[in-house]
Amino acid sequence: MQQQNIPIGTLVDMYKRGELRLPEIQRHYVWQATRVRDLLDSLYRGYPSGSILMWETDEPVPTRDFAIAQETNAFAGRKLLLDGQQRLTSLTAVLGGEMVSVRGRKRPIDILFNLEHPDGPPTDDTEVETDEPSPLTPDDEVNDEAEEPDEVEQGLQEKLNRRTFVVASKNLLSQPNWVSVSHVFGTANDTDILKKAGIKDLDDPRYQKYSDRLKKLRAIKNYQYVVHVLERAMSYEEVTEIFVRVNSLGAKLRSSDLALAQMTSRWPNLLKELEAFQEECEQSWFTIELGHLVRAIVVFATQQCLFRSVASTPVDKLKVGWEQAKEGLRFAINFLRTNVGIEDESLLSSPMFIHTLAAVSRVTDNKLTADEQNKLLHWLLVANARGRYSRGSTETLLNEDLAIVFRDQDIGKLMEPVKRQFGRLHVEPGDLAGRGVNSPLFSLAYLALKASGAKDWYSGLGLSLTHQGKLHFIQWHHIIPKSLLKAQGYETGEINEIANMAFITGQTNRRISNKEASAYLATIVDKQGAEALTSQCVPTDPELWATACYRDFLQQRRVALAERMNSFIREKAKL
Repeated sequence: MQQQNIPIGTLVDMYKRGELRLPEIQRHYVWQATRVRDLLDSLYRGYPSGSILMWETDEPVPTRDFAIAQETNAFAGRKLLLDGQQRLTSLTAVLGGEMVSVRGRKRPIDILFNLEHPDGPPTDDTEVETDEPSPLTPDDEVNDEAEEPDEVEQGLQEKLNRRTFVVASKNLLSQPNWVSVSHVFGTANDTDILKKAGIKDLDDPRYQKYSDRLKKLRAIKNYQYVVHVLERAMSYEEVTEIFVRVNSLGAKLRSSDLALAQMTSRWPNLLKELEAFQEECEQSWFTIELGHLVRAIVVFATQQCLFRSVASTPVDKLKVGWEQAKEGLRFAINFLRTNVGIEDESLLSSPMFIHTLAAVSRVTDNKLTADEQNKLLHWLLVANARGRYSRGSTETLLNEDLAIVFRDQDIGKLMEPVKRQFGRLHVEPGDLAGRGVNSPLFSLAYLALKASGAKDWYSGLGLSLTHQGKLHFIQWHHIIPKSLLKAQGYETGEINEIANMAFITGQTNRRISNKEASAYLATIVDKQGAEALTSQCVPTDPELWATACYRDFLQQRRVALAERMNSFIREKAKL
């Protein structure tokens, strides 16, 4: 195995020119911007940041595209990147201002550099990380925090100013001491940057300090990575084994990623098949992660869900499992959408449910009696609302259910482990106390209200996660505005209870903003009738709408919601 020291600038150029390729065994680009921020901070300080692993080969190994488009090069080399994809993609994006393709959308990775950063070791202050928005989005973006005290914002600003790098925001970029890292690498002239920082002449004491820091930042291009290059004589399977071992250390890859690597080394172009099926599922508004497609193959090939069986399972058996898995997953998605009303995966407390449903499809050959359909519905609604696969050893629980389906082929027995796990099956008002949007009960509340005819309070549109246009996306909304409740001293857990959530469109959410509930709810009753509130289990007694009566409001709505949720399950499952 050869070893070379290669500067980051050279590696980025190799990436952009297409001299580096990505083997099919690699996963997608997955880093969040905060990881890129921390990488830059380490490189700026000269800290170690790992090594790079490549394999130079003439074998016709299946490859996949990087997250950043590469130049077309007829003389591109056959250097395959086995370890270092996340770092090199991040650095190529930031240093070159390149767009990164994530989940089918192109976006920049914009990191800001603080010209006034403190000297010494990095601060321990952390920023809040944000994830992709759920189809059921919160009302945080509708200025419900308009009356927050300035001190909070000032405190955050002080924390950020103690950082050297941060994820970009318009507010920070408008300030003189913050500059885009991509902009710094895109120009060799510091004049504009220093002018923006307020430096007017060479006598300014900040001039030399800022110039030195910009020079140090650009020197990241000269940071040398240790690059290990595997021998050409190695086989693809041997290289895959090295990939699995390297990425098993420190749990850098999930077990599903390692299982996929083991599969693709024996099954060329499997990844393309998986991604094509992902696209098919997206047409039905369902997103299934690659890891769960890999798990589905394992389930149908081995009748259990543990990935460790992949290496010992013949590839022909895996291929048969994949064909069965596709049909099973199609049934699962259709059953969830049409029989249950679950329009996309965000309403599942765990994606593990799709494997049990798919297994049912297989063992019944898609011939379910009316009684079996009702039992499956009852199990799914109760298990989903209780979080069957959301606690403990989820793989053990899934294997317990798969054993019932494959061995006993009795759908009714699926409820027995749920009874043992949770005791009672019905929802009581106390179950909702202190439970928020992350509770499995939240999805059941949405489904129950939707089934009862709940509509948007202004437009009259029924609830659906598939509405066209951003204005009509369904959001969850604090009925009693949280900024008003905070001002009255209520605890966060109380404020964000399911019993304080209604489901309305984004446009209505913005129109309501943080108006007093006693004012806007009265207007809704006048224009839409009391049914607009009762269909969402909102008390119609105006006295309960007052912020001061919030706990009485919660108590009454918990009772109404629990009753509606239990009725929904009974009606759906025909109990």
